[in-house]
Amino acid sequence: SETSSNDCSIWDSSSDLSPKKNGSGLGIFLKSSAMKTDAKNSFSFPCNGLIFLTLSRYLLYDVNPPEGFNLRRDVYIRVASLIKTLLKSEAWVLVLPPWGRLYHWQSPDIHQVRIPWSEFFDLPSLNKNIPVIEYEQFLAESGGPFIDQVYVLQSYAEGWKEGTWEEKIDERPCIDHLMYSKDKHEYYRGWFWGYEETRGLNVSCLSVQGSASIIAPVLLKNTSARSVMLDRAENLLHDHYGGRDYWNTRRSMVFAKHLRVVGDEFRRKYLHSTDEADRTDYNEDWTQMKVKLGTAVGGPYLGVHLRRKDFIWGHREDVPSLHGAVKKIRSLMEKHKLKRVFIATDAIVEETEELKKLLPEMVRFEPTWEELELYKDGGIAIIDQWICAHARYFTGTSVSTFSFRIHEEREILGFDPKTTYNRFCGEKERNCEQPTHWKIVY
Repeated sequence: SETSSNDCSIWDSSSDLSPKKNGSGLGIFLKSSAMKTDAKNSFSFPCNGLIFLTLSRYLLYDVNPPEGFNLRRDVYIRVASLIKTLLKSEAWVLVLPPWGRLYHWQSPDIHQVRIPWSEFFDLPSLNKNIPVIEYEQFLAESGGPFIDQVYVLQSYAEGWKEGTWEEKIDERPCIDHLMYSKDKHEYYRGWFWGYEETRGLNVSCLSVQGSASIIAPVLLKNTSARSVMLDRAENLLHDHYGGRDYWNTRRSMVFAKHLRVVGDEFRRKYLHSTDEADRTDYNEDWTQMKVKLGTAVGGPYLGVHLRRKDFIWGHREDVPSLHGAVKKIRSLMEKHKLKRVFIATDAIVEETEELKKLLPEMVRFEPTWEELELYKDGGIAIIDQWICAHARYFTGTSVSTFSFRIHEEREILGFDPKTTYNRFCGEKERNCEQPTHWKIVY
């Protein structure tokens, strides 16, 4: 149960959760609050009685290639929930899928593939929620670039009848053309996050309809594979969207320190914004951070996420024109008595030039080529989000996952929801519904 005080899924923050190498070079699991050492080679799970220590199993995953950085962060939360379910029965480690080849990362001449999670997130923080390792560590531990079992997740070919939703999972023939092909040794080649030497030993398709933990029985009972990859993991739904479990995982996704430092320095230098003045003190240990909503004040600037590019034609009704956006920004600055506006946008050069003319007080984080090469497009997105998250008032773009992630960050920092859950309206939009407030749960 999510509210159980004896929660098996929350890891002891003092324990080192990375699998350690024993003599054979294979990973073994160290203790957490979910596993108490009873004897030299056994662990007890408070939820399940005594379990003998075995070598940990590895869960890997990937997402449909067109999906962007911010939706992928949401998929991580779903998979983390599955790991917590698995940990009630066996020792599992989540292998973090290297970043790369994302549609929105269009900066030319910059190598953006095989990027480890530590470039963007703080790994010790992730490890306080569930055990995770980078893909390179998995390669070193598992004895080679092989994944024992790949499951491609898909929907049901027959769809589902209106009003008869049920959670189910079945091994089925693959519906789409398989993105894996056999080599001369009968191993499967595929994208595998840009690691050309990686091979899958078995590939099969699972039709799935339901939340992430529905796949747990398959992993625990139907396969003995030590390493299992779930491809197209976005087909799994959240176990408890917006619940305590969800927020624990979301809070653990602390941005890498070097990116936060860059964002904080930019705030100080160009926006007269510091944590002390803004009442946005940050605890490096997320498990110790619990801020009452309405405590944070934010810096003396308006934070804006203005999504353009494919949103202009993809969401035409609820996305404003450039002039419409500027008009709204002006009225918000006036209302909240703010002299500066920080804008995070994917607008093309011509549009940003137009914005500068219409809004001379606009401030943007514009990286040099060296900074772009160092932080990459994902790092720049995080810096933008971090600065928006510290604004006195924020307004975003309708149904944008970039804006959603800023909402969550502001919720963690303790802002009044009225200053967070806001969006632009399209000029022709009749009913401009504002974003839902998903209250943080501790």
